Amino acid sequence: MNDLSALGRIRVVLSRPSHPGNIGAVARAMKTMGLAHLWLVSPAFFPDPVAEARASGAGDVLVGARVVDSLQEALSGTVFAAALTARRRDLSLARLDPRAAAAELMQWSRNTRGEVALVFGNEASGLSNEELGLCTLPVTIPANPDYPSLNLGAAVQLMCYELRLAAMGEGADALPSETLPEPATHDEVENFFEHLESSIVASGFLDPAKPRRLMPRLRRLFGRARLEKEEIAILRGILSSFDAGVKNYR
Repeated sequence: MNDLSALGRIRVVLSRPSHPGNIGAVARAMKTMGLAHLWLVSPAFFPDPVAEARASGAGDVLVGARVVDSLQEALSGTVFAAALTARRRDLSLARLDPRAAAAELMQWSRNTRGEVALVFGNEASGLSNEELGLCTLPVTIPANPDYPSLNLGAAVQLMCYELRLAAMGEGADALPSETLPEPATHDEVENFFEHLESSIVASGFLDPAKPRRLMPRLRRLFGRARLEKEEIAILRGILSSFDAGVKNYR
């Protein structure tokens, strides 16, 4: 299914970029593939003339860039987020390659009409475990294991190319169009996790002094489920009933 308009619902998010030249290179990579929405989380230098020079005709992408203080803010309102990571992480979901990830991102953008995000970390350290935990899906570019280092602009260019192929219906692993249930937004999922944590602390199941990675494990469990808006409402209703029971018991 050819639907280039779905590219207009994709955010490219750079978390804590340290070099303005890379921001400009990312803007150029995006524009060449038809993406326009750039979000920057606490950039070291922006706006910056070096970024403008490297953008080379994609200055409009820089002008429209949103600058926020946290990845939480950058993901607010999205229904799906894919995060690029080169490192193996404990408790992370199964990782997809760029082509499969692009197909899934386009499916969510096209069939839910919701905004999705493609998230990249800092040039030197990548995404933290906490940042990765905020995203739905980890993605890894299958680079040479003897030299896996990939420039930020090149990584964004590769992913934007795959997204354009998927939008044109030409990706080898492009998923078919289908009607999806209304997905929970990032904000709704995060509010659910806050409610879940407070409930299991109040019940005594979770000791905040000795968390034993319980919440990251629960995030992984529910991350696999791809929670829907109605499911979030059910789960929070169950938690509210538990909360009332714990309060009455005490």
